[in-house]
Amino acid sequence: MTDATATPAAGEDRNFSQAELHKFGALANRWWDPQGPQKALHALNPARLGYVARRVGLSGAQALDVGCGGGLLSEAMAREGAGVTAIDLAPELVKVARLHGLESGVRVDYRLQSVESLAAERPGSFDVVTCMEMLEHVPDPAAIVTACATLLKPGGRLFLSTLNRTPAAFALAILGAEYVARLLPRGTHQYRDFIKPSELAGWVRAAGLQLEDVSGLMYEPWRNAARIVSRTDVNYLACAVKPE
Repeated sequence: MTDATATPAAGEDRNFSQAELHKFGALANRWWDPQGPQKALHALNPARLGYVARRVGLSGAQALDVGCGGGLLSEAMAREGAGVTAIDLAPELVKVARLHGLESGVRVDYRLQSVESLAAERPGSFDVVTCMEMLEHVPDPAAIVTACATLLKPGGRLFLSTLNRTPAAFALAILGAEYVARLLPRGTHQYRDFIKPSELAGWVRAAGLQLEDVSGLMYEPWRNAARIVSRTDVNYLACAVKPE
């Protein structure tokens, strides 16, 4: 297991933003607070888990959570019976995830490691790979998709979620969530980094995967919950399979 106090090694791939790591690392101590700065993420998590669980059997599956943060989805998949490895490059988040796992009794193998380096070590190792709310925070999201595809076993599935680059996403995810309702800290998202489904589909195909589904993920602040919908103009999820 990688040391949670380490930093990416010299010469290691640099497909991350140190500013983004600092930004999310600063939220680590309240990551598991359902009324804290990650309140919306807590609301999204059951819908994300449901989307995954309807498409793969998690019990007994080997799952990888890329960009795991404090471990919300990682623990949820482990509770469903998956053997979960979870990686992130923010040391503060990995530390909090490990501590929460000790408190909850849910076993997850948390690692301070990039997906590219794990792909070099363990290609074809996982039945399920999830990468949620991360692609819009890295310099080269296509490379993340490629590494995730490398880590999948034949027949395995990749689950992605991100934000569409549309006026509606700007209005709701940035102006509404960060400035009006203050559901997220200001500066959480940059509109230029949002990803159109057509772009994501191109990266998925280039990585050798077959896109199975794209669905919208709607957050409803009045009930602090989320649900899967057909509209993909703000948040959306995608599922892709690695051919046998």
